[in-house]
Amino acid sequence: MGVIVLGACAVWALITATAHDGRPEGVLLAVLAVAAGYASGRILGALLPVAAPGAGALAGLGLALTAAHTTPDPQLTTPLGHGGATAALLALSTGAACCAAWAARSPAQRLAPSLLAVGIVVSAAVLGSTTGCAACAGVLLCSLAADRMRRRALGLGGLALAAALVTGATWAVAENVLPDGLTASLEGPLTEHRVLLWRDALHLAGQHPALGVGPGRYGELGPTVTQSLLPDGKPHSAPWQQAAEQGLVGLALLAAVFCWVLYSLWRSPRSTTIALTAGAALTALAVIASLGNALSFTTVTAGAGLLAGLATARPLADEDLERVLNAGDQTPRNQLEP
Repeated sequence: MGVIVLGACAVWALITATAHDGRPEGVLLAVLAVAAGYASGRILGALLPVAAPGAGALAGLGLALTAAHTTPDPQLTTPLGHGGATAALLALSTGAACCAAWAARSPAQRLAPSLLAVGIVVSAAVLGSTTGCAACAGVLLCSLAADRMRRRALGLGGLALAAALVTGATWAVAENVLPDGLTASLEGPLTEHRVLLWRDALHLAGQHPALGVGPGRYGELGPTVTQSLLPDGKPHSAPWQQAAEQGLVGLALLAAVFCWVLYSLWRSPRSTTIALTAGAALTALAVIASLGNALSFTTVTAGAGLLAGLATARPLADEDLERVLNAGDQTPRNQLEP
């Protein structure tokens, strides 16, 4: 299923780029990063179910700290630009650290990754990343709550609903369908510039609902982008960028990728706690991507695929145990005869 969904994303990007002379390289790179990260996570999660997510958490934290020191401080408090990527990396790192803690077999082994998860939350606060701190704290709390939940389908359904509600809220703000007081309160932290970017994206999607305007062409046609002093050619919302550049089919494919990840976690052989923890971190990424530009960074897409692969891998130790048990049940007939 993952091959079909990711392959469809790549093919549709090529189709829409051919129809409107677009640039599909960014989409293809994101698809490749997710696929490579997922495959690596499945392999590393099978070989090192505790060490691999712990190392991934440290790597993500290091990348977030590096990005923080290479961007201006004001950008860290909003999901725009590098600030969104920093918040996403911190959320994914927290999820990976919690997965490593739950995968450990003894309380002593859980101590180090647990302290790492708390340290990532503190690091987000020290960096001044309000979005990152909130996302990390949310992932940590969801991980603790997941330990008491036995039906993972219910938890994953709730995460999917949360992502859908946030996406719907961004549409409502952009289309100005909410009450004036609520819209004004939301536009404050979101900034008027971001809302105008969303409106341009929705306007382009309404004009070209089938194929969009072509990958990478939003910056050429969006009025708000052309009037900006430092334009980056992005609407800073993954769903509305897909709708504007690849039409409603592109938007549906983006939603299908998220649903595939949640379905993989539902079918995962790992424990319910690990599956829900990874689901919470990936949902936090989906929320940040709905409000910012996080998915435009290869480190974020690769990290999301890596975490999904780690949470769906079957440790080899479990397979070896099953193989031994099955071999014991299938005793050769000649050993049973006198």
